Amino acid sequence: MKAHDALYIDGAWRPAESGDVIEVVNPADEQVIGKVPAGGALDIDTAVRAARAALPAWAATPPAERAARLAALHQALAARKDEIAGTVTAELGSPPKFSEAVHASVPLAVVASFAELAARHSFEEKVGNSTVLHEPIGVVGAITPWNYPLHQIVAKVAPALAAGCTIVLKPAEDTPLVAQLFAEAVHEAGVPAGVFNLVTGLGPVAGQALAEHPGVDLVSFTGSTAIGRQVAAVAGAAVKKVALELGGKSANVILPSADLARAVNVGVANVMSNSGQTCSAWTRMLVHRDQYAEAVELAATAAAKYGDRIGPVVSARQQARVRGYIEKGIAEGARLVAGGPEAPRERGYFVSPTVFADVTPEMTIAQEEIFGPVLTILRYEDEEDALRIANGTVYGLAGAVWAAEEAEAVAFARRMDTGQVDINGGRFNPLAPFGGYKQSGIGRELGSHGLAEYLQTKSLQF
Repeated sequence: MKAHDALYIDGAWRPAESGDVIEVVNPADEQVIGKVPAGGALDIDTAVRAARAALPAWAATPPAERAARLAALHQALAARKDEIAGTVTAELGSPPKFSEAVHASVPLAVVASFAELAARHSFEEKVGNSTVLHEPIGVVGAITPWNYPLHQIVAKVAPALAAGCTIVLKPAEDTPLVAQLFAEAVHEAGVPAGVFNLVTGLGPVAGQALAEHPGVDLVSFTGSTAIGRQVAAVAGAAVKKVALELGGKSANVILPSADLARAVNVGVANVMSNSGQTCSAWTRMLVHRDQYAEAVELAATAAAKYGDRIGPVVSARQQARVRGYIEKGIAEGARLVAGGPEAPRERGYFVSPTVFADVTPEMTIAQEEIFGPVLTILRYEDEEDALRIANGTVYGLAGAVWAAEEAEAVAFARRMDTGQVDINGGRFNPLAPFGGYKQSGIGRELGSHGLAEYLQTKSLQF
């Protein structure tokens, strides 16, 4: 796509207040593929004012009409599916097949789910002698990351629209082009002017201005736990609601009764997917001591097959970060069985699919989110030891459990301190609530739980 040299505010493309721009770089070949405006505080203020002006009418719009706009948005995005996939491949470096199957397709399912939810959700209920109203919370400031650029936009904007909120979106500066495509689709879908606004810009400038703006009622942020703390602090000063989807260090627990080969192969694929840039990736594989050597061999063999199948990480900065963690793992005594810190190609921000064995729970690579194609394998003595290791980080976003009997896996999963657990390779469900325990966040996205984040409650007594 050709990048817009403007911001989408109040139903139209408008120039930014400053002439500053952000260069968008293809991480596969390091070539500049476009430029977008670097919006600032004045642009955020203009967008928030537009959203506030549009709020009363959109909040009063019948849910059936809001559902119709979401259905039209689904159609507009579907018509751009190929362009979306190509854009994500260009600005994120995702392999074309993965861009088509995941980056362009999953958001369509999510938008469709919220169109259906908006049409059937009950926005009021009777509780004794009270009528309880579920009303839109107001203006939403949405700050999204680069790893799943369209999905993360849709997971915030679609429920906000369904709830009757208006939105100002600040997308990640590394992947702003697909956000511009989304704005085009919103316009084509007939969403009223001011209901959705897009300001591209840098996080410390536009992102902070959005989080602290007094006209924003809810800040929804997805990204690192470190930045999430800053967003929460800024929003908390104004006592405004926050929804935070943050980091993860998810455990993939393989119980002794499981099909070891399948569990290991699926676990490796999970970590290598999207070049390891997935907050819910099962980056810690936990294996019983009696099966450990076999699991390590299986994982090393599986990882070697991904050398030419995964794309680069998003930027030179991210490449250096991931390689630094690999070097840290070696320095702390973990055993490298696949990959390593050396760049596998001369050009592009590629990282070799990497597997560490002999990892202990206190090692940095077992505690901190790496956000790259790096798997750590830890041994456990018994089930209680496995549970201690699985729950032994500050994170609690996702996880997996494998066992011969489903009931055995479920019993273990119930004891895990995490927001989502896949049982024996369970499939992604766009209607299930997504979010974390502990420092992995506050609130939930997707489905009815995701819609609830954008509603506030009023009771009328009779």
